[in-house]
Amino acid sequence: MSQIHVVTGAFGYSGQYIARRLLANGYEVRTLTNSLHKPNPFGERVKAFPFHFDEPEKLTESLRGAKVLYNTYWVRFNHDGFGYETAVANTLALVKAAKEAGVERIVHVSITNPALDSPLEYFSGKARLEQALMESGLSYAILRPTVLFGKEDILINNIAWMLRKFPLFGVFGDGRYRLQPIYVDDLAQIAVAQGESRDNVVIDAIGPETFTYRQLVEQIGAVIGKKRPIISIPPSLGYALGWLVGKLVNDVLITRAEIEGLMSDLLLVESLPAGQTRLTEWARRNAESLGRRYASELGRRR
Repeated sequence: MSQIHVVTGAFGYSGQYIARRLLANGYEVRTLTNSLHKPNPFGERVKAFPFHFDEPEKLTESLRGAKVLYNTYWVRFNHDGFGYETAVANTLALVKAAKEAGVERIVHVSITNPALDSPLEYFSGKARLEQALMESGLSYAILRPTVLFGKEDILINNIAWMLRKFPLFGVFGDGRYRLQPIYVDDLAQIAVAQGESRDNVVIDAIGPETFTYRQLVEQIGAVIGKKRPIISIPPSLGYALGWLVGKLVNDVLITRAEIEGLMSDLLLVESLPAGQTRLTEWARRNAESLGRRYASELGRRR
C-alpha cells in the first residue's frame, strides 16, 4: 500500500505542481482545499477534503494516515473575508491537527527573511508559523521562496500584461531593489524531495538569477517584444496608479506592504540557488502567451 501524502491547495498554483510530482512518485495524494467547487485536474487520483478549520476533529480525520503534509496555505494580503491573522490561526490549527493525526513531517512554504518583529504582517506572520512548527515536535522542512514564476503566476505575468497594455512602465523609486525568482516546479521538486527526508531544515528556495526590479521589467519587455521606457516614480504615486489599475480590472494589483517589502530587499538572500530553471529562459519559451491576459488574485479566490 502506497504512502499517503497531503497537499494543501492541490487545485491551485504551487500545490498543483507538488501533487503532480507526488503522483509521479507513486504516492497516494489527498488535498485540503477551499475550492471544492473547482474542477479537479487530477480526477479520482487526488481525493479532496474541505479544510474544516472550524471543526478540528474533522480536520484531524482528513489527515489521519498521512505520512507527510505539504502546506502552501496562505493569503497574499488582507481583504474582506480573509487576512493574515486568520491565515496564521488556521495554519496553527492545521499543524495541531497534523500532530494529532500522526503525520510524521510537514513541508511548509514560507517566505525569505521572515521576522517576528517585522512591521509587515506577511513577514511577521510567516515567522510566527515557522516558530510554531519548529516548536511542534514534528519533523519539518521550511522552504523560503521569494517570487514564484510559471504559467499560472501573477506577478511576472502581470508585469508582462502592463508592458503590453501601456506605453511606459513605472518602478517604485530607483528600482534597484532585488529579487530571486524560482520556477514553481523547481519549488515542487524541492518540496517532494524534502518530504522523503526527516531532517529538520530551513531552505532558501531561490532561483539561479538575481534581478533588480528594473532589470526584471527590462528583461520581460525585451523577451515579449515590448520594450518600454522605464521611469522612476515615488512609491505613493506607484501605489495610487496600481490602485487605479486594480479598480479597472476588479482586483488588487499591488499593496503598500508589498511595495515596502520589495523596496526593503526582503526578497533577496545571500544563499546558493536551490532551483535550476532560469526565468529568462523560461520567459523566452513562453513569450507568446506571457501577459496576454491579466491574472487576477481575487479572481482565483472567487
